[in-house]
Amino acid sequence: MSDNDNDDFDFASAMQGITRHSHDKADLKPTPKKLRAANDATAQYKRRMASQDTESLVDGLSSEIVQLVESEEELIFATPGIQLKMMKRLKQGHIPWEAGLDLHGFSLDEARDELSRFIRDASQNQCRCVIVIHGKAYSGEGQQPLVKSYVNDWLKQMHQVTAFCSAQPKDGGTGALYVLLRNANKR
Repeated sequence: MSDNDNDDFDFASAMQGITRHSHDKADLKPTPKKLRAANDATAQYKRRMASQDTESLVDGLSSEIVQLVESEEELIFATPGIQLKMMKRLKQGHIPWEAGLDLHGFSLDEARDELSRFIRDASQNQCRCVIVIHGKAYSGEGQQPLVKSYVNDWLKQMHQVTAFCSAQPKDGGTGALYVLLRNANKR
């Protein structure tokens, strides 16, 4: 017996006791109002339950799979409305940073918690620009820069963050980010 014969046999045995449809026309009648309401309620319940799944979310930041970036890759992000002139100033290090966070040695969960707390505190203290040092993952040969990759993703999820880019070499280069926070009057 070939593999195809074996597949046909498995399908045939799985279909034992199944009868064919007796009608072949679609039901195009409108759904009764009560049934529509029940379906809407079910959909709302499912959405509510999905949004309450907190195993992968902490402070709104996901711990799910993230797009990996390279150790030497320059990162840059801006929300709509950020002027090019402002991004150039940020990238050149011309906006002085007022606070900093070093994530070396943190696990991903610890890094997420610390970053969330740091950005929230900096925003409440009306900081305009901060620096986040995530490192480059040079500790192990062939090791991916996980913290850098996750920080890149997490900062994009934070409503306080309007832009970020890799730092100047004197501040850590591609192992750190300048992060621009919302103006106090726009929060």
